[in-house]
Amino acid sequence: MAERKIVHVLISGTVQGVWFRAWTVQEAQARALDGWVRNRRDGDVEALFAGPTDQVDDMIRACHRGPESARVSSVQVQPHAEDPGKGFRKSPTV
Repeated sequence: MAERKIVHVLISGTVQGVWFRAWTVQEAQARALDGWVRNRRDGDVEALFAGPTDQVDDMIRACHRGPESARVSSVQVQPHAEDPGKGFRKSPTV
């Protein structure tokens, strides 16, 4: 079984109002990742990805591009200790 990796990701740029959260849910579910994604009031999008290391790393690479209308300026990744449980979901804005 692959090692489980959990990361907190902060995505900046033109990432709200461009379908970023819904795209992230689709992409994360396609990779069988657990976690969540949400908008922040400061205009960023944040996410928690958990799953096999290679799938999490692939999702991080995908976040650098985002959906077609997004313009990503930075992606910050931090290791995270708390497991989000099963499934991937869109969470409320914070």
